[in-house]
Amino acid sequence: MILHVARADTPLILAMPHGGLALPTGGFRSDWWARRDADWHIRDLYDGLADATVVATGISRSTIDANRDPSGASLYPGQATTELCPTTTFDGDPLYDGAGPDAAEIARRRAAYFDPYHAALSAEVARLRATHDRVVVYDCHSIRSRIPRLFDSDLPELNIGTNGGTTCAPELRDAVAAIAAASGRSHVVDGRFRGGWTTRHYGRPETGVHAIQMETAIRAYLREPVGQVTPDTWPPAFDPAVAAPLRATLGLILAACLEFAR
Repeated sequence: MILHVARADTPLILAMPHGGLALPTGGFRSDWWARRDADWHIRDLYDGLADATVVATGISRSTIDANRDPSGASLYPGQATTELCPTTTFDGDPLYDGAGPDAAEIARRRAAYFDPYHAALSAEVARLRATHDRVVVYDCHSIRSRIPRLFDSDLPELNIGTNGGTTCAPELRDAVAAIAAASGRSHVVDGRFRGGWTTRHYGRPETGVHAIQMETAIRAYLREPVGQVTPDTWPPAFDPAVAAPLRATLGLILAACLEFAR
């Protein structure tokens, strides 16, 4: 599956740019490395939590990252990150034996995989905005809890990104943060992850489109192994019982997004 779109008529869109595992281009030193940094089981995590449109790509972020600036500009200048077509894993392991894709190959991947995803997402925003005064684009993400190259210590369980309050109305940001706080889970607003290209590109509150990113530490819903992950320990299986407490919190958050939009 290259692209998955499930439409609803409510003013909420769940975007999932990093849940894909397909490696159509090949050429990686290790397919496991090329899939290791996926947002594991993200569709299972959000399945059925809200009546919302879902836009998801099935392409691995190692092939092309649908949540990076297509110009190649860094979203986090001065901090470690990965590129539009990554050449390393989050941990810094090289994905290719050589230099990785050249400019022509990056352009080809963008046309084949990046552009269709964002064309679909843009179309859903326009469709829903035509019948709703407000639309919320909620960007769904998850990440390993400890990646020293990217952040110090353990990442908070719930990381809310609004690019410094520019991508959504303060009342939406505050409502989501209040639910995160009431859950008792560790959380932060605009911490290490302030929102990727999706949040920053689509979030235009003045036009009625509000975008917010939720980066969830994987320990919040999976049995995350302690220490360095290996092919024997990663990825953890999805267990509905383990994920249930977080799903309850996320359900409240999505309900707050819908209430705000309506």
